[in-house]
Amino acid sequence: MKKIINDPNQVVQDMVDGLIAANPTTLKQVPDTFVVARADAPVQGKVGLVSGGGSGHEPAHAGYIGKGMLDAAVCGEVFTSPTPDQVLEAIKAVDSGNGVFLVIKNYTGDVLNFEMAAELAEAEGIQVEHVIVNDDVAVEDSSFTTGRRGIAGTVFVHKIAGAKADTGASLSEVKTVAEKVVANVRSMGMALTPCTVPAAGKPSFQLAENEMEIGMGIHGEPGINRTTIATADEIATTLTEKVLEDYDFSGEVAVLVNGLGATPEMELYIMNKKVHELLAEQGIAVYKSFVGEYMTSLEMAGCSVTLLKLDDELKELLDAESMAPAFRS
Repeated sequence: MKKIINDPNQVVQDMVDGLIAANPTTLKQVPDTFVVARADAPVQGKVGLVSGGGSGHEPAHAGYIGKGMLDAAVCGEVFTSPTPDQVLEAIKAVDSGNGVFLVIKNYTGDVLNFEMAAELAEAEGIQVEHVIVNDDVAVEDSSFTTGRRGIAGTVFVHKIAGAKADTGASLSEVKTVAEKVVANVRSMGMALTPCTVPAAGKPSFQLAENEMEIGMGIHGEPGINRTTIATADEIATTLTEKVLEDYDFSGEVAVLVNGLGATPEMELYIMNKKVHELLAEQGIAVYKSFVGEYMTSLEMAGCSVTLLKLDDELKELLDAESMAPAFRS
């Protein structure tokens, strides 16, 4: 295993320490937790936004903390859901009396632990609502989920729900717009190489030198088929057509071409070129594009394509200012 780490069992703590050191005036760590929050949390007069999950997907989720996006993120162990008590501490850290909204990716551990934390918070008098993101069209069920997985489309939920909360919207209004994003977003990914969880010390799966897996999950969950490596245009076509088959994207969309950790930007832009061509052929207008690493899988090589169907409200919120380290606008 070749990684730039110290103790494999301390990578999350070391990462959080380094993140705070890089953003000392805007972020803080809740004591005795792996919760990272806005330095000014709780922000009076607004709904608090919390997300999180297993570490290893950076910049998700702590990179999206800041004005216009999340108020806190809970960093679980690598590819492992954070515990309910950690999520509860995040909820309490951002509650200003206007309620707290949770953005949860659809993985069994995340759903159970975040919902349990919400119940504990409500028992303490904090109003909590949530949304479950399930944008991955590749598979309906996997080793980590019941139903579709939550992947890179989650970033759009963070951005738009966070912008809505910044307007002073109520908890129910934030939930409504988050549900709209979930209803209008679809994603699909693929992988060229596996990744290695530091504590395990070996790759989580194997791919031959000439193989790729279509529909691979962000924790290495199996996809829909394993095949020989194709061209960028062929990969983009496979992913985009599968997404388009699942939903009516007529009108305007936002596009997210996301790298999984070890894919050069050059290759992501080549993918983006073909995605734009395919959408143009369908008469679908691209309002805004995002290309880069937004939700990774450690050092996995691969990418995902996300489409978000837009209306006037979603466009306005997508364009709103964000001061999060990994999503400035």
